[in-house]
Amino acid sequence: MDPAALATCIHRYRSAALIGISQTRDRPGALARKHRALARRLLARQDDYLRFTQDFAVPADDNGTERDIRMAKLRQRYRAACAFSPAPASSALRSYLSTAAKHGRGFFGALVMLAEGQPWIPAPA
Repeated sequence: MDPAALATCIHRYRSAALIGISQTRDRPGALARKHRALARRLLARQDDYLRFTQDFAVPADDNGTERDIRMAKLRQRYRAACAFSPAPASSALRSYLSTAAKHGRGFFGALVMLAEGQPWIPAPA
């Protein structure tokens, strides 16, 4: 990312958080307290929230994580709806493919290895 553009974005980010603090400082109520706490957290954890601008291995959003959680929630629903459902096997396969994709493996290659009885397993961290 262009350093000048990044500096502009960071300045706007900090300005927005500071405006949020100043605009809610004199407001009473639980909602204003939550807004102030959010603005303070944005300032205090700026490096964490903007890490994706420096480290391109970090995604800018958490959609992948949310998709993984969504599958776990669907699995819970399937189990509650029917005890004899193919959902657990389907969920295990989706989890396997999701993990393989996160490690740069293609779906087809991971499935071939699985079908050959030699499933791909990620290296220990």
